[in-house]
Amino acid sequence: MEKYSAYRDPGTGIQPFLTPVPSPGSHSAILSIALLPLQYVVALLRLILIFLLAILYVFAAVILAAIPSLKRVISSAIVRVILLCLGFFWISPEIVSKKRGRTQQTTDSWTPRAGDVIISNWASWIELLWLSYRFDPLFLLPIPESDVQEAPSVTSSPISSTPGRRSARSSMPEVTSTSRKPSSQVEIIGFSPVSLFTMLRETGSAPPYASATKHTPQSLEEIRKTSNRPIVVFPECTTSNGRGLLRFASLFKQHSLPVKGWNVFIMCVRYDPPTGLSPTVTHSIPSLSSSLNPLPHVFALASSLALPALTIRLLAQSDSPSSPTFLVNEVLNVGASTQDQLAEASAVLIAQLGKFKRMTMGWEDKVRFLDFYGSKRT
Repeated sequence: MEKYSAYRDPGTGIQPFLTPVPSPGSHSAILSIALLPLQYVVALLRLILIFLLAILYVFAAVILAAIPSLKRVISSAIVRVILLCLGFFWISPEIVSKKRGRTQQTTDSWTPRAGDVIISNWASWIELLWLSYRFDPLFLLPIPESDVQEAPSVTSSPISSTPGRRSARSSMPEVTSTSRKPSSQVEIIGFSPVSLFTMLRETGSAPPYASATKHTPQSLEEIRKTSNRPIVVFPECTTSNGRGLLRFASLFKQHSLPVKGWNVFIMCVRYDPPTGLSPTVTHSIPSLSSSLNPLPHVFALASSLALPALTIRLLAQSDSPSSPTFLVNEVLNVGASTQDQLAEASAVLIAQLGKFKRMTMGWEDKVRFLDFYGSKRT
C-alpha cells in the first residue's frame, strides 16, 4: 500500500511490517470463497479443541508445579497437540553446519540446557509454541531505556522505478527522498522473564511491552545464572512479516566472542508466503484489542484447509559463537567498529541460515509504524 511506503527499508526496498496477502485473482482465492462455510466449521471445531487444551495446559502448570519434570513433559505434549490442531503435522528442524561458506546438514546434537541462550529471528507466535514444545524455555522481553521519540512528519512516497537496465551498484530499488529514514537506536537496559502466554499476547507488538515494564529490568547474566531452563532471546525485539531480518538491538554488549561460560544456540524460522487457501503464518501486526491478541490470527490459521509450512534451521554448535573454535573474523568484518559483537555475529549467521536480507530498520521503526497504522485504522 502506497500510504505505508515510507516504512520500506531504504536499503532493500522491503516493507517488513505489513501483513503478507496472497496474489489477487488466483484460482485458489476464488476456491477459498466457495469453501468459506466449510472453513468456518473447521475453524470452530479446532478453536474449541485448542481452547480446551489451553485450559488443560494451565491446570497442568498449577497442579504439577511441585513436580517440574512431569509438568514439562505434559505441558510439551499439550503444546504439540495444539500445533497439530493448527495443521503443523510434521516439523523437522534441520541442523546445519557451515563449511567454507556453504551450508550442509550435520548430525550434531542441539540440546540447550539450563542457562544456555537460544537466539532467533521472530515472525510469529508459532515458533513460540514450537520452542515451548521442544525446550520448555524461559522467554525474555526487552525493556528500553525510553520511549521512541515521535518522528518528524514526512510525505509518504512509493519506491521509484526507472526503466532500462541499471548498473550492479544501483540494482536495488531506489527510495525517494521523502521516504522515512531508519530510526536511531534506543538503548535496551534489561529484560523481563515472561511466560509463554505473555509472549503469545505480546506477539506483533513492540517495546515498551506493558507486561515487561511492570518489572525491574534484569541483565541477561542475572537471569541466566538463576534460570533452571534454557533462555530465548529475540534480538529484533518485535516481529516482522518474515521477508527480511530487522536490525538487531545491542543486547549483549558485555559479552565478547567467543562466548565463555554458557552456550549460544542460533536458529532461524521461515514461513511460506500466503495463498488463497492458506493465510500467512507470520504475525507482524497485533490485534486491535491487546487482550485478544493473537486470537483473530489463531482463527485465521484454524480456518485454513491447507497445511501450513514451517521451516526451522538450527546452526550446528561447532559453528556457534560459543564454540571454542569460533573465528570472529570469519563472520564479522575485520576492523569494523561493532558495539555488540554477539548481536552482530548472530544477525550474520541467522541471515545466512535463512537466506534473509538484513535491513537497517529496527523495532523503533515498528513502534512508529504501529502508531501510523493505528491512526489510519481509526
